[in-house]
Amino acid sequence: MRTIFRLLSAIAIVSFCPEVSIRPASAIQPHAAFPPAMDAYLTNTARLTAAERGDLAAGKSVSKLLDADPSVEIAVFGAVWVAADPSEYTKKLMDIENFERGGPFLATKKISDPPVAGDFATLELPESDVKDLRDCKVGDCDLKLGTEGINAARAIDWKQPTAAGEARALVRRLALGLVTAYRDGGDDRLGVYRDKDRPTLVGKEFRAMVDGLPTFGTAMPDLKQYLLEYPRGRLANASDMFYWQLAQFGVKPTVRITHLVIQQEPDRTVVASKLLYASHYFWTALGLRVLLPDSSRGKGFWLINVSRCRSDGLSGFTGKFVRGRARTEAQKGVTAALTKTKATLEKS
Repeated sequence: MRTIFRLLSAIAIVSFCPEVSIRPASAIQPHAAFPPAMDAYLTNTARLTAAERGDLAAGKSVSKLLDADPSVEIAVFGAVWVAADPSEYTKKLMDIENFERGGPFLATKKISDPPVAGDFATLELPESDVKDLRDCKVGDCDLKLGTEGINAARAIDWKQPTAAGEARALVRRLALGLVTAYRDGGDDRLGVYRDKDRPTLVGKEFRAMVDGLPTFGTAMPDLKQYLLEYPRGRLANASDMFYWQLAQFGVKPTVRITHLVIQQEPDRTVVASKLLYASHYFWTALGLRVLLPDSSRGKGFWLINVSRCRSDGLSGFTGKFVRGRARTEAQKGVTAALTKTKATLEKS
């Protein structure tokens, strides 16, 4: 259970920066008001208390659990004031290989446009996953794979000394194939997980999660449409990036593939992180970060984060025991990530 708790908290953190010193909150003059759109969200969706609003105005990181189906989803809101230029954040984010490195991130690799096999040459499937892959079958597999991947793994001659190398090569081919297929056909090409008795359609899970985001459609209709209909259509003033990671948030290192979208408007910057694949625990996830300037506070911006993830570890008999702790740890994780991001940007 401890592993699941840590993993669920980690997936909700879309950015994670090294530990640095933090400027005391007392050095920031509190403000009573927030920008209108932000204030409405704090009131109607995040439902911050007066004390939480006071902490946020004083420069502290604040997080709150959002409404979500507890059997499949965890949703967390977080925000903090950052006394730095928004362009500093996006510049660091574009250098994703350095921005998310060290600590739990064992490897981060930006994927070429268009993707090539060499992008995945350094993706090393952990030894534990190689062993699990050997025993995979449709409906019973410790890795999240579709029928094609499971059948390919079963075709490996596991008695041969080359079997582990073939397994790692297979995963690299599947990763390249997934990104290429998604770029060509969008959510419909994300595949169907057959690691459990019941198939899981990743695209369907993502749509259900996005549809459940309060005010998403009315506040950012173009971004919502782009995420759901990619690659059909275009998003104005936006850029895309894909990358894979091997992340160690628990006992099992997890391979993750992410589609990152950055939309820069005159009055705000929006960053969307769409989880296309995770080798363990998660069906999909979405992280939204809004960088919102506030002239009443001077130089800087509000960093507003909404993270949602869907997992098969929250349902059933076992899920009843992990939900509460998982939600608590996810909220703590978002607060910590915001605090570290704030400190890193303000220091630089």
